[in-house]
This record gives sequence, C-alpha cells and structure tokens, in this order.
Amino acid sequence: MMGWGKRILESLIVALALAAAACNIAGQDLRRITILHTNDLHARFLPDERGRGGFAQLATAIRAEKARSDAALVLFAGDLVQGTPVSSIFQGVPCYEVANLLGFDVATLGNHEFDYGWEKIREYLRVARFPIVAANVVDEAGTLLTGDGYVIREVNGLRVAVIGVLTETLPRLTMERQRGPWRAAPVVETVRNLVPMLRPRADLIVVLGHLTGEEEEALLRQVPEVSVIVTGHPHGGQDAVKEVEDRLLVKVEAYGRELGRLDLEVDRRARRIAAYQWRRIRIRSDEYAAAPDVARLVESWEAQVRTLVDVPIGVAERDFDRREVGALIEAAMLEATGADLAYMNPGGVRDGLAKGTILVRHIWNIMPFDNVIVYGELAGAEIPVEALRGRSVDPARRYVLATNNFIAEQWGAAGARLDRQGPDVREAVIDWVKRNKVLR
Repeated sequence: MMGWGKRILESLIVALALAAAACNIAGQDLRRITILHTNDLHARFLPDERGRGGFAQLATAIRAEKARSDAALVLFAGDLVQGTPVSSIFQGVPCYEVANLLGFDVATLGNHEFDYGWEKIREYLRVARFPIVAANVVDEAGTLLTGDGYVIREVNGLRVAVIGVLTETLPRLTMERQRGPWRAAPVVETVRNLVPMLRPRADLIVVLGHLTGEEEEALLRQVPEVSVIVTGHPHGGQDAVKEVEDRLLVKVEAYGRELGRLDLEVDRRARRIAAYQWRRIRIRSDEYAAAPDVARLVESWEAQVRTLVDVPIGVAERDFDRREVGALIEAAMLEATGADLAYMNPGGVRDGLAKGTILVRHIWNIMPFDNVIVYGELAGAEIPVEALRGRSVDPARRYVLATNNFIAEQWGAAGARLDRQGPDVREAVIDWVKRNKVLR
C-alpha cells in the first residue's frame, strides 16, 4: 500500500514537471524591464517655492531608480522647453543641454517645442544626445520633421520599439508661423500603419506620446498591438494606471515634480505583459539632493539671467491660483489698453503665484510666451463667447476687447479681427504689479 502511494506521488511530481515544461514551451519566457518616465518639464531647472522638482533633483532620482533596476529605459514625453526665463531668452537650447545629463533614452516632441519656430527644432535635434522621435509630424510630402518616427532598443533581451506621436490638435496650440509646413497626422492611423512593420522586429511596442485624453483613450482601445503608452500634455498626471485588457497607459505630473516607474514582466514569446507595478515618485529637494554635474550646468545658465529676473517688484499677501492669476493678467491688459473687456486664455497662464515677495522671475514663469497685447473694437454680437465669461453685453453696442496675439490669430480666422497692438503681455503685467505693489 505504501509502495502504491509512493508511485502515485512520483507520477504526480513527473506530471507537474511536464506541465510546467509544457507551459514554458508554450510561451513563458519572462523578462523584466523598468520604464522610467517624465513629461512636460517646461524648462523648470530649479525647484519651486515648495521644494518640488528641479532638473538636478530629478537627475538624482532617475539615477537612483536605474541603480535599483535590472534593466531600465528612460522616456520623456514632450514639452522640454518654454516655461522659465532661461528657456525664453535662449529659445530652449539650454534645456536640451541640461537634459543630456538626465539619461533619457528616447524623447518625443511636445507642442511647445514649436514655440520659437519650427526651425529651432532642427537645433534641438543637433544638441540632444538622445533620439527624438515623432512618427506623425510630417509635411505635405510625408517627410518626418525629426527624421525618425520610432527607435528599437534591446533591454534585457527584449526588443522594445518606441513610437513617438504628437497631438493632432497642434494647429490650435501653435501659431501658423511657428509650425510652418508641419502638421500632426492622425495619431491612431499613424501607429496602426507602423505596427505591421514593427511587430516582427519587436517583443514590446511602446507609444511615447504628447496627447489629449481623447487621443490616449483611442490608442489604448483601438491598437491592441501597443502594450504600453507613456504620455504627457495634461499637466496633472494620473493616480492609477489606465488599463484595457493587458495594455497600460501612464503619465505623471508636470514640471519635474514626479518621476514614473513602471516595472514590467514581459512574456517575450507571447509578446504581452504578464505582470506590472507602477508608482509615482515625488521629487522633492529635501529627499533628493541635487546631482552636482546637473546643478553646475543649471547654475551656468541661471547666472546669465539672474540679474534680470531675480528683482523684487511687489508682494503677494496670499497664494493666487492660476484662475486668479489669469484675472490679474486681464486687469493688466485693461489698464494697458483702456479696453472695456480683456481675455486671457487659461492655457496661457503657466503658474500660480505664491504668497511672499513677487520677483520678475515669477511673472516670466507665469507668462513665458513672447506674446503682445492685441485689441480692437467689436460689436457685442461679434465678441467670442469665451471672452464674455458669462457676462451680458449689448449686441449692437461696440466694445474695445483686448487679448494676446495667439488668441487674436484664432479669433481672426473666425472673423473677429482686432487691429491694434499694445505692449508685451509680460511687461504689461510686470508694470501693473509694480504700480499696485501689494496683491491681496
């Protein structure tokens, strides 16, 4: 009886071993890879007033997380430039010089890479020591602005294809002179067209995008061959992974305040994600010391603008959020032009205002764009609805309306033309703060 039981046990062990072997033959070749990702750094070289972010602190975090990984890929999802005085004055080039020290393996374009004119992107491509890919940024002949739409990297025995894409809404986010002959082709269609070519050459397909929420969702649901989508553009990030079947989408908060870490187990034979874990790593200067090499380069650039922008001009008696800052900009526009109404687009307000001394730097951070005030006379019935903000006007009466030239170009295309030019928006706000001295 004992011998019979022993034979049954031995048979069971053999059966389990065969089953495990069969499972392995069927496709259980698991490889680990870590994707570290960030987005929308917007030239925020230095930590903010609360000690959040900073390129040198972010570099320390990236290096620490790479050291804790068997194999890592570092991705950047667009909008490296535009947001601080160094970027505005030197047209974004210093951002790429400093980013060379962050360890990016692949980056894509954001819409703000066009802010200094599309020709400047050629210089970014020369300066960057990492590939910048954008598969859907093309001219009428189908030529790619970045030269490459994707790259394939081998990481821990995995062939990883990274496709770059930029939001199709580019025309609404840039002026015609900035984007020149370039357009963003449909995102889903672009990726679908690349999949048949990449599928035989890659074990994992990743999309690195600068996209709207609607475009993200469409990619996640409509292109099942893409296993991971890493994105940017909305600045708030997300609290949890978006998941459809075994496909994942991740993004983190802007301005270098977070680093994303996505740990994957990939079944190489089945070309699918077997397991994952994602977390958002907060970047704070009291937790991550500045990387000395990055800090030195940042300081070399900041030293060139400090005497211009670290100048006190007033005091804020409380914190002002972006909506309230927008109202302050509109007040400055009204005072500078004598207009009846003013409109500042929410997307043009890039920061809040913290309680305390107001520096010229803070106004540059709030309004980094080199926009001018444009104003003119319109009948009440001609005023764009967003400029009214729910206010009532007499349709027949004529009003003087002020805005910035970016919005004026869009309104002009729709028939609401403003024909007078005022001062630079940023300078108007600086002068307004100086005159008011204390903001309550």
